[in-house]
Amino acid sequence: MNVPMILTDFLDRAVCLYGDKRAVIDHDGGRELTYGELNARVNRLSHGLRSLGVEKGDRVAYLAPNTLEMLEGFYGIFQLGAIMVPLNIRLKPDDYVFILNHSGAKVLFVDQDLLHLIEPVRDRLETVETVIVHYREDDADEVSYDEWLAQFPAGSFDREELDENDVCSLLYTSGTTGNPKGVMLTHRNNYLHALSVQHHLRVNDADTYLHVLPMFHVNGWGGPFYYTANGATHVCLRRALPESIYDAINSHGVTSVHMAPTVLNGLLQYYDSEKPQTGTADLRIVIAGSAPPPAFIRRVEDELGWEFIQVYGMTESSPLSLTSASRSAEAHLSDEQRIRLKAKAGYPMIGNDVRVVNDFGEEVPHDGKTVGEVVVRSNGVMKGYWKNEEATAGALRNGWLHTGDMGTIDEFGHVDITDRKKDIIISGGENISSIEVESTLYDHPGILEAAVIAVPHEKWGETPHAYIVLREGHELTGQEVIDFSRSKLAHFKAVTGVTIVDELPKTASGKIQKVHIRDDYWKRHGGASTAGRSVN
Repeated sequence: MNVPMILTDFLDRAVCLYGDKRAVIDHDGGRELTYGELNARVNRLSHGLRSLGVEKGDRVAYLAPNTLEMLEGFYGIFQLGAIMVPLNIRLKPDDYVFILNHSGAKVLFVDQDLLHLIEPVRDRLETVETVIVHYREDDADEVSYDEWLAQFPAGSFDREELDENDVCSLLYTSGTTGNPKGVMLTHRNNYLHALSVQHHLRVNDADTYLHVLPMFHVNGWGGPFYYTANGATHVCLRRALPESIYDAINSHGVTSVHMAPTVLNGLLQYYDSEKPQTGTADLRIVIAGSAPPPAFIRRVEDELGWEFIQVYGMTESSPLSLTSASRSAEAHLSDEQRIRLKAKAGYPMIGNDVRVVNDFGEEVPHDGKTVGEVVVRSNGVMKGYWKNEEATAGALRNGWLHTGDMGTIDEFGHVDITDRKKDIIISGGENISSIEVESTLYDHPGILEAAVIAVPHEKWGETPHAYIVLREGHELTGQEVIDFSRSKLAHFKAVTGVTIVDELPKTASGKIQKVHIRDDYWKRHGGASTAGRSVN
């Protein structure tokens, strides 16, 4: 028997087994819904989308923080066989123009607090026919979500016939080119990813999951799927502020939270100053991002009393492939060795074949020293990039996803990320294309050449730093360059430091050699170059 793996199965199971159980807590708005009530809203949404002419394969975009409306959007869209396009809420209006037009989105749901990002470019959206606003509080022309949703029946929805290989998620991620690429994930990708991850993170029906990690970021690493499938309780939090996170943890008995290292760092700093309660004794904190120092992990586990789990992946693999969760086979290790292993990207999750290979595709020795490229083969690996066959062929080669990350693998099977082939900067868990930043700097009349590299940052993990060659006759200060980049880019993409030089190192063919620029930076600032890891 071959039963299609469709994501709507997860909510169906929760409604069947946990219909009267609390499904969602809106921490900011005070609302609580059972799984039966959540399902009714999902049905209303599906009926509403069909009334707007949304059909199987159509794209529906969401620009929203972690809200009930964002969570129910996944399942409301999937029932039609349509495709969810989550939008990063930290972008600039021009970024949304590209993504919405490139994806061909037909309907856009946008939170009232983010509507100002869409209004300036509304007339440049080529395919968006309807904009619906969550929490609308004024007399804007766009439709109010609550009023619109109430028009439609809460009863069962006649679903489209779906195939597990149908695309259900279109996720735009920064790459080595200025414009982001749309990663196509299928129902099968997300379904099997959910089954694997829920095992390694020990998800069960007693869990209360706090949505700190944005749901727009690779479907919240699949959290809306595997926590729903297990009948866990979702706690939605609009803003990931330390005081709000601690309050939610203590108010709702939270047992699991996923977040970027910068958010966890903020929680540690808040703990130092305010000494809040730290919630339940079995709270699991799941982290992906720049490599944490062992002392950081020790603080989380010893002072806050939380279990620290490091994971690794990228959008193209749904995203998680590796985990550092402790195994019984490591019980003989010393506490110091155990903590050091937790700081690595980890070992493969079930269903993932993750290897470190040399330039010939051969596995490197498991010695923790020999560096190669990390490659992945799994059921979570994407179908490809939307409307970009060339990029798809470059990423998927000989049956493997080439991550562009360089790393080692040790005798325990743990992968450690040491560097990245791609010039992607990971700041606060978000990807920044260095080429995009460089292109923006080149728009300044006083800049002749620009190269952008990642440098460490105490709060954000790493941020963009620009090396600049000025045009003859022009004068610029570093602060003026920073201000210019902030005026043109989303602030998290803007450069935070500038080095003005007479020339940039280049190859014989004229290509700028960033490896020498990085070396120069470290010589100027002392120490040796380091690298982090990310969920790309």
